[in-house]
Amino acid sequence: MLVMMALEDMLTDLGCTSIAAAGTVDQAIELIAAQDFDLATIDLNLNGHRSYPVARALDARGVPFAFATGYGEHGVSEGFGDRPVLTKPYNDLQLVTVLTALLDAADTAETKAA
Repeated sequence: MLVMMALEDMLTDLGCTSIAAAGTVDQAIELIAAQDFDLATIDLNLNGHRSYPVARALDARGVPFAFATGYGEHGVSEGFGDRPVLTKPYNDLQLVTVLTALLDAADTAETKAA
């Protein structure tokens, strides 16, 4: 919970205006079904459960996302090893770098589709 609150503070400081947070896989999936997102970060461990169902739900909706984990890049599996990883603990600069890359990739994909 403290990490989630710190991330919300970082995002607010970066100028994000709409932030949603979920502490469990079920809460995250409900949010994904109810709202549109520009991008997402997913903690690999949500309340003791792996967050791969959340990743699949975001992927199905075309939402770019990165994992946040203390396990490092090699801790991500189940077909998501190519996704960006924020290794905990991370700082504002690392967060900005990953979020910018996600947004750039989404912009590039939209341009190609148009």
